Amino acid sequence: MPEASATAGTHAPPRVDDRIVLRPWRAADLDDLVAHADDARVSRGVSDRFPFPYTRADGEAFLAGRVVDMSVPVFAIEIDGRAAGGIGVRPFAGERRVGAEFGYWLGQRYWGQGLMTRVVAVFAPWAMDALALERLQATVLDFNVGSARVLEKNGFTEEGVHRRALRKRGQLHDLRMFARLREPDHGCVP
Repeated sequence: MPEASATAGTHAPPRVDDRIVLRPWRAADLDDLVAHADDARVSRGVSDRFPFPYTRADGEAFLAGRVVDMSVPVFAIEIDGRAAGGIGVRPFAGERRVGAEFGYWLGQRYWGQGLMTRVVAVFAPWAMDALALERLQATVLDFNVGSARVLEKNGFTEEGVHRRALRKRGQLHDLRMFARLREPDHGCVP
């Protein structure tokens, strides 16, 4: 299985610090991916494209690019030399090509340490520059307070709530919409 070429143009993925690296996913990440992804607490807060239980077959499909488009920036979050989560961006098309949506997840053993806040602090400006975006947005399930805090700490503004937007594990949930805009906010026509 080839390494995904998930860089934006000629921009290499950003390095977070000496402990955390963003890099394309590799076939060799399969064991780490399954170990962290096969967790009900992790899958609870992400898209259903991320199933639970998370099997080796699910991991193989993801790494082969059959779940998400690996030609856009989709990176492994490597912590201490091992894949421990993921972050990626999906650019919009047509007249909405000025924006993109991004998402992220992290293995539960790394929660509560401020690591994802540091990752997003590096990834968000990188993605906006590498993809020439005016807007980067993310949605957060209503109960995922930690993810909302990560976005707020990184300059994302809550723009609203999509009420009763999805059903997850038999329950209806709201989706909170967050966005970060390129500064300054000039040139928009009313």
